[in-house]
Amino acid sequence: MSEGFSEENLEVAINKDEVGKLLKRYKKIKKYMRSSLFTVKNLNGTEKLVSGLLKDLEDGETLST
Repeated sequence: MSEGFSEENLEVAINKDEVGKLLKRYKKIKKYMRSSLFTVKNLNGTEKLVSGLLKDLEDGETLST
């Protein structure tokens, strides 16, 4: 059997600027999802931003900017 992943051997480099940009984008999308405009577009069937992200996630694609 393989060892798998352990915290001892894990080395990750995280760019804090990119994480900040990602968080900012996430917050904007969540704010949009709570808005009445999102609700109207969702009921109307014209909403594309969130439904596109969810479709990409289901297809296993990476999120793009």
